[in-house]
Amino acid sequence: MPVHTETETPALQLSPIVAGVWRMADWNFDVDQRRDWIHQALALGIDSFDHADIYGDYRVESLFGEALAAEPSLRDRIRIVSKCGIKLTSAQRPEHRIKSYDSSREHVLASVDNSLRALNTDRLDLLLIHRPDLLMDADALARAFEDLKAAGKVLHVGVSNHTPAQLALLNSRHRLATHQIELSPLHLPPLDDGTLEQCQALAMRPMIWSPLGGGRLFDDADLHARQVREVLAAVGERHGGASVATMAYAWLLRHPSRPWPITGSGRVQGLRDAVQALTIQLSAQDWYEIWQAAAGREVA
Repeated sequence: MPVHTETETPALQLSPIVAGVWRMADWNFDVDQRRDWIHQALALGIDSFDHADIYGDYRVESLFGEALAAEPSLRDRIRIVSKCGIKLTSAQRPEHRIKSYDSSREHVLASVDNSLRALNTDRLDLLLIHRPDLLMDADALARAFEDLKAAGKVLHVGVSNHTPAQLALLNSRHRLATHQIELSPLHLPPLDDGTLEQCQALAMRPMIWSPLGGGRLFDDADLHARQVREVLAAVGERHGGASVATMAYAWLLRHPSRPWPITGSGRVQGLRDAVQALTIQLSAQDWYEIWQAAAGREVA
């Protein structure tokens, strides 16, 4: 098995709650509003921001970068996460004939350079491979990671949405810092498919996307979502009247893998709901009460 050397870097550090910006193009914020939103997040203790090159039809990184250009001193106060590896058909990328995945050395290096230009920064604190590429060459990708780190363009690397076996292969070639996965009271597979056990075994804190089920948790037309929401509200009443959103975040934070949940809202109240969860400690019975509603059954 090839062994690749890599520069030793301090362990990945992110704020306990990460602000997701994938919908920023829909927020209709001007540059000053985007900059103010970053300041409001920082005031709440959120200094980490989750991007991907494809967000907003390849526009969100530039929108965020405009805010950083308006106040360059912000860059040293924040941590920037971005992802690459998905090729979407888009007027912004006319060379993409079909939707596909690409973890080739050439694509990853070019994607990072594009992201750095768009974000008006010289480095990414964390780069993730967005989706598993069936043609991934683990050795070539590891060399790309090494070169990006050596150039100071990327400080840490990880993956998103990979299976435990896919992560294990790449991690055997280059130490990964995190795994970004979908998990919520409406999406439970990572709890028993080996994903979170692997994170604990590797001392790798996961990042959690769509912690509120992509907003589905608040869909009144969804019977299952309503049932889960009722239980979250009842448990929230026992914890000082905490909101349903706060309790969903608290449920995630209770897991011993010590996850970093990612918000998805431009509303400052949405950020506050997430941060409030840091003050709540669920008992095991509280946690399983929510799991039971989510799974629709008692534990076996």
